[in-house]
Amino acid sequence: MWIRVFVLFFLIPLTIFAQRELEIKLADEYYRGGELDKARSMYESIARNQKYIPQIHTNYFELLLDMKAYNDASKYLSGVIKRYPTNLFYVLDRGKLYRESGDKDRMTIYYVQLISDEIKFDNYKTRISAQYFVNNQMTDFSIMVYKEARLAGNNPVAYSLELANIYRYLNQKDDMVEEYLNYLTVNPASLNNIRNIMQGSLTEREDLENLETILYANIQSDPENPTLNELLIWVNLQQKNFSGAFIQARALDRRKGSAGDRAMNIGVIALENEDYSSASQIFTYIIKQYPNTNNAVLARHYRIKSEEEIVKNTFPVDLEKIRSLINKYQQFIYEIGFERTTLDAFRNKALLHAFYLDEKDSAILILQQIIVHPRAPITLKSQCKLDLGDIFILTEEPWESSLLYSQVEKSMKETSVGYEAKLRNAKLSYFTGNFKLAQEHLDILKEATTREISNDAMKLSLLIRDNTGLDSTEEAMRQYAKIELMLFQNKTELAKSEIDKMMDEYSLHSLMDEIIWLKASLELQEGQFIEAIELYARIQKEYFNDILGDDAYYKMGVVYEEDLRDIQKAMEIYQDFLVVYPGSIFTIDARKRFRTLRGDFDHLKEEIKTEEF
Repeated sequence: MWIRVFVLFFLIPLTIFAQRELEIKLADEYYRGGELDKARSMYESIARNQKYIPQIHTNYFELLLDMKAYNDASKYLSGVIKRYPTNLFYVLDRGKLYRESGDKDRMTIYYVQLISDEIKFDNYKTRISAQYFVNNQMTDFSIMVYKEARLAGNNPVAYSLELANIYRYLNQKDDMVEEYLNYLTVNPASLNNIRNIMQGSLTEREDLENLETILYANIQSDPENPTLNELLIWVNLQQKNFSGAFIQARALDRRKGSAGDRAMNIGVIALENEDYSSASQIFTYIIKQYPNTNNAVLARHYRIKSEEEIVKNTFPVDLEKIRSLINKYQQFIYEIGFERTTLDAFRNKALLHAFYLDEKDSAILILQQIIVHPRAPITLKSQCKLDLGDIFILTEEPWESSLLYSQVEKSMKETSVGYEAKLRNAKLSYFTGNFKLAQEHLDILKEATTREISNDAMKLSLLIRDNTGLDSTEEAMRQYAKIELMLFQNKTELAKSEIDKMMDEYSLHSLMDEIIWLKASLELQEGQFIEAIELYARIQKEYFNDILGDDAYYKMGVVYEEDLRDIQKAMEIYQDFLVVYPGSIFTIDARKRFRTLRGDFDHLKEEIKTEEF
């Protein structure tokens, strides 16, 4: 008997609890389903027992606001706060009630007093209330909470990451940047993470320029802060301002006592991005400043490489300067020795012999020496095999070329060199008119390679796809491919003759813009700059929206700047280019060239020029 009474004593509360849980779930379902009257009736019943308030409060309070039952909501909230006076969420809901009922002035007075009297002195309450405000789209109060807490704690960088994230959400970029910089002053190890965030947020030119201005101002007030210098290097690199990045890298190298590592890195990046003048200046600095280091050895090689690119891209190409470059490479190899550190330079020398001086036997001998060298890296050996394959195209031995490309493709699978081998095999098939086989190679490359190779593959694939199948014989495409082969083999005069024939015969063909581009390139190489500009202008006018439209317009600016030295005309084209082709891959370069010609970076040039080595 007593046992049964004892069991019933415990089971009855459990049954009531289970029943109440079911009622809460049912009320929530009514609320979510839009049956507000049913939900309200059940919530009111449940709320009579205040121990269940925490389980129903959010939905019940929101329901009353949805139904505009503001008086009932106020009475309910007063009882809840009286029952749970330490629950900050309920206290904060009072201000939300004022907002929803339209009394925003009262809401502001309420929150300001609450923040001032209570919240700002407590870290936990600060974070809880700030998140509450964010969740309820009251970000101004969230910002106020953090700033008031910062003042109360006498810590000017407190809550900087939280504030930065709010400003990022609001797209207030300058405020966001300021807070991220505050955060970095006490958390320098987070630099990479902050850089990644900024890269995703600061997407416009003005964003980076504003950040650059802010960083310069901060560095002036805190010149010994290496994190600011590192961030400024990154900003300059984003804008392809390699001179500016170099100045900051140079300062950091000195401060940290390194042997020019950061400056060397900037020089290599400048070289890869085809800013050969800046690269050459940087490498010259490293050679003079750190003469007895490994960086100086690499810098000597890369400086010659930078000079080589300048010579090769100054038309018409001066063959005497090519011979001078060969001599510089030879002197460098002689002084350092025929070893791993000079093998790349030896390869560069071979390519000059083959493709500019028509000294193919010398080139083949050098490349074969590198391939059998015991200390040559496998990647370099593979690259030399690809070079040999190219030379065999010059000597009209395509089967030898294909064999070498295929060897590298097989031995270097899933590497950039292996993909490059496949691309060259595709080009070889294209040269010989086997478009189907070329397309099979390209379809693979478009999906599985580095960006640079993928872009090249995509470009050639589009050329083939867009210009085959238009006539049953594909004759125009075959003639065009043969011309490209002639140009690769340096048969310039024959190629020019064939281009003129195609321009007459296929004036309405879809290949016409490509044909004009080839002719313009040849005029440029022969120093016929006005003629080249006229052809580029024709492409830009007649094929404005085609793939070469922006290429041609940008190239016009470059020719005016570098070859004709007409700075004003070049600036006009670059400025107009930014308006006409805002999404072009040349936008960053065009903007940098315009700013350089305008004199934006003159102070950097003077700083480099007057440097005491």
